[in-house]
Amino acid sequence: MKRQRILIGRGLGAGLVATVVLSLVILLKQALGVLPQLSTISVLAQMVGYQSLAVGWIVHFFVGVILWGPLYAWIDPKSSYPHWFNGIMFASVVWLGVMLIIMPVEGAGLFGLQLGLVSPTATLMLHWIYGAVLGSAFGSSRLWVTQMATPQSSPVASSIS
Repeated sequence: MKRQRILIGRGLGAGLVATVVLSLVILLKQALGVLPQLSTISVLAQMVGYQSLAVGWIVHFFVGVILWGPLYAWIDPKSSYPHWFNGIMFASVVWLGVMLIIMPVEGAGLFGLQLGLVSPTATLMLHWIYGAVLGSAFGSSRLWVTQMATPQSSPVASSIS
């Protein structure tokens, strides 16, 4: 039970790191005017029935941290591949779901092709960035958790001996 809580915590932390990095990439994409027709945050807001970008950002963080982080934490230990690779494969499956379910439901067509031919590729790249960071952060957190669990010698303890 304790191991499951640690894995979920690592997943939540990795999900947060990956979502923040992805958010910065999305903001950079918007600031540079790259693919203005592809507004990930607007699509998320519309998906839950709102037009507000604030709602879109809330959904973005909820999905990236609360949903995908723990799910990835459950899947990753079952694989012997590097964490970053697991993250990219995980994100690829999520992307496929978005292309086959979310995009058509939102009226963007299968694979979002009504937004243009570059939309599926751009969204795949965004998912891969998220996945690579998710996997890397999850793998790195194992080292941090291990260090926290290992008793460290303190200067006070060594001076007493």
